[in-house]
Amino acid sequence: MPGRKASPRIIIHVDMDSFYASVEVRHYPDLAGKPVIIGPDPAVSGGRGVVLTCSYEARKFGVRSAMPVTRAHALCPHAIFLPPRHDLYQETSERVMDILERYADRFQQVSIDEAFLDVSSCGDYAAATELAKRIREDIYRAERLTCSIGIAPGKSIAKIASDLEKPGGLVVITPGKIREFLSPLPVGKIPGIGPKTAAALVNLDIRTIGDLAEADIQDLRELFGKSAVTVRDIARGIDDDEVRESRRIQSISREQTFSPDCGDPEEVTRILLELSDELCRELESEDAYARTITVKVRYPDFTTLTRAQTLPRPTREVRHIRRAVIGLGLPLLHDQKVRLAGVRLSSLVTRDTHQKKIGDFSG
Repeated sequence: MPGRKASPRIIIHVDMDSFYASVEVRHYPDLAGKPVIIGPDPAVSGGRGVVLTCSYEARKFGVRSAMPVTRAHALCPHAIFLPPRHDLYQETSERVMDILERYADRFQQVSIDEAFLDVSSCGDYAAATELAKRIREDIYRAERLTCSIGIAPGKSIAKIASDLEKPGGLVVITPGKIREFLSPLPVGKIPGIGPKTAAALVNLDIRTIGDLAEADIQDLRELFGKSAVTVRDIARGIDDDEVRESRRIQSISREQTFSPDCGDPEEVTRILLELSDELCRELESEDAYARTITVKVRYPDFTTLTRAQTLPRPTREVRHIRRAVIGLGLPLLHDQKVRLAGVRLSSLVTRDTHQKKIGDFSG
């Protein structure tokens, strides 16, 4: 008897649209349709700080993530700057990911606002497309947030697809259409190939993903080293990387209540650093990395203040986390006794989420 035909591999990549800004607009409906920037207001911060993210209305003026807020204000003077509310974003993310996980054969969250789902059990791309539509509807019904979805045989291709028709897009790439889809796209569409790498490729007369697919492997090795084969394989639509089940540890935290209330800033700082060290050991045991550090201080009248910092890249280095905790905590400790102090690490990723990030090849 002839063997049963294997089901095609079907990967969905879900990417929430302008996540932080969209959560804020949901809470403040008057901001809808306006340029919203999540980051310190340069008029208040003295120009210090960078843009965490922004609404699509702000992006039309050239505002981008990681841009200095002074530059963002110059590009879009009428933008509305909002300080980040990481706890709110984290709680919303957890609910979104709960929805996504219900639909997946295998599920891998890769950041606070994106995830991969292996849905090969759908059997074909038409059924997977209908599933993706239900996912999008469920997220909007539950959270009033939109997402963009890419469907493809591989993770990298699905991620590229999800980025093409933002916001609210749904792009499906079937196995027979991969090369046709990828070839005309600029090389910078491959996740992680930044402007510097793209410029270096242009110097080699490699402008499109199709050019990259046909490039001499020795030329690529000069740029990407050992990752050259992986880069060219992705350009050729070859990506067998599996969706890896990941326990979604979204955040870890430690707190200490003082009895009696503590009026010694040095003692509170010492406790904060001890809590940080405990959390770093937990990161190590979970093989995880944190990007956002939050310090919480509660005063005797139960007033509670939090300060958070999002790092350029995830870390579990004790010295980096300690430095952030000191910088965040000290301004909260002047001239007041403290009832409770705590540290929270969030926006966690595991080693699997670092796999095959071409951004790690170069900038």
